[in-house]
Amino acid sequence: MKVIVIATLKKWNIKNFYKLQDSCKNYKLHLITQPQDLTLQNLHKINPKYIFFPHWSEKIESEIYKNFSCVVFHMSDLPYGRGGSPLQNLIIMGIKHTKISALKVNDILDGGDIYLKSKLDISKGSAKEIYKKASKIIFFHMIPYILKNNPKPKKQVGDVEIFKRRKREESNILTINNKNLDSIYDFIRMLDAPTYPRAFIELGNFKIEFYKAKRNRKTISGRFKIYEK
Repeated sequence: MKVIVIATLKKWNIKNFYKLQDSCKNYKLHLITQPQDLTLQNLHKINPKYIFFPHWSEKIESEIYKNFSCVVFHMSDLPYGRGGSPLQNLIIMGIKHTKISALKVNDILDGGDIYLKSKLDISKGSAKEIYKKASKIIFFHMIPYILKNNPKPKKQVGDVEIFKRRKREESNILTINNKNLDSIYDFIRMLDAPTYPRAFIELGNFKIEFYKAKRNRKTISGRFKIYEK
């Protein structure tokens, strides 16, 4: 039986791995959740047909992608949006719909050939909710499609636009250029996911973080935490 490896760090992807395992009868699935386990030695023992990387923020060494078919999933319509923090960069630019690109890993960051793309609505919901929605698309549409059809990846077409990974200090709400209810709501929700720096403001010796934002007709409601610096 052929084997595939799924390497991921997020709980929602791990949950979907086990659901995929139950429905994927023609392949044996192997899960990697620790970067130190992604070694050439371990992979040679497993000998996977594909290694899929949904939401994997660690470096993939060249010895791995040169020996195995490695597929990463990037939340932009490549080659537009290569680089870091694609969801946050898209939302802050006012973009409501994007695509998840499944691409072959090579020596160019997010520059590999494309297996397929799937539409993704990012117009509402927290970053965590959007990541969970993307995970379902990846696990129950994109990975099964690749396994069933073995598509030949095609070179990226279009103008390259590179995103910069957002820095922690850029989560300050006061950095928003055009402040209105919609832009503030988008700013809070795009940073609302585990391991991401939440939207905040500073008042003297206090830092106030905002999360679980809901957009109402004339207001934004949600939750906050106050920390003494």
